[in-house]
Amino acid sequence: MTTANWTDNQKNLMLFSGRAHPELAEQVAKELGIEVTPQTARDFANGEIFVRFEESVRGSDAFVLQSCPFPLNQWLMEQLIMIDALKRGSAKRITAILPFYPYARQDKKHRGREPISARLVADLLKTAGADRIITVDLHTDQIQGFFDGPVDHMHAHSQLAEHIREGYDLEHITVVSPDSGRVRVAEKWADSLGGAPLAFIHKTRDPLVPNQVKSNRVVGEVEGRTCILIDDMIDTGGTIAGAVKVLKEAGAGDVVIAATHGVLSNPAAERLAACGAKEVVVTNTLPITDDKRFDTLTELSIAPLLARTIREVFENGSVTSLFNGSA
Repeated sequence: MTTANWTDNQKNLMLFSGRAHPELAEQVAKELGIEVTPQTARDFANGEIFVRFEESVRGSDAFVLQSCPFPLNQWLMEQLIMIDALKRGSAKRITAILPFYPYARQDKKHRGREPISARLVADLLKTAGADRIITVDLHTDQIQGFFDGPVDHMHAHSQLAEHIREGYDLEHITVVSPDSGRVRVAEKWADSLGGAPLAFIHKTRDPLVPNQVKSNRVVGEVEGRTCILIDDMIDTGGTIAGAVKVLKEAGAGDVVIAATHGVLSNPAAERLAACGAKEVVVTNTLPITDDKRFDTLTELSIAPLLARTIREVFENGSVTSLFNGSA
């Protein structure tokens, strides 16, 4: 007499999208050959968020995609509520996809009595019911350790570097880090651009004033060269526009800005359009509305990378293989 009844259940991949960036979710779904799971989502008069999925999620491998543009706190809360609804709906595994990890800049205490908000976000995701996180180009790698579970930290530099390779003469390129802290990232860029030389900008920042940086001088050879100025995000554009000015004063030729996350808070579009950069290249980890666009802006889609990552996670494959084993 048997003591158990075994059934061979098929794995079921389901993709869910918050309301912050539905275009990206649709692109990812198209890459995967599936549909975004329909849901009802609305706000009460006092700002409370309600979410209900229109299909059964029992036993599913659920992927919850939410970007966090302004107002960031609303969209983070919506994702937490979606994860909670999936947990209570008996999803088998819940993966939170955060193309842009909120509060990533608050990853350590600079002075006493400050929060480590990036860790708080990780705790909130875990408490809500997330088993795993997929994210793109964290502000610092250490944030991976804040979440008690697997974190797939993806990198957009392959797509960005491919765009540079196709559009510019690599013989005259210098990769420039906007500060000394991102030199290691710049080294990876240099390798992918055929061993291009490196430079970085020595800068000072007032810890009491957010979003303001005083750029000082260039360390490295940039005179007459096409400078690829890299960063993980562009928020108000003050840092990167100041860096372009310093490079131009040092005799640089064309300056191309390449960044993963186009936050582009006001007055970023105005600053970047007027800073003298030949091109500003970002990905669509965050939605770029019409008021944030300008003539020299180029937007690349991160959807193929996210879709390949979802596929590898769903099929228990190797996410590292997406980066030729070097992630």
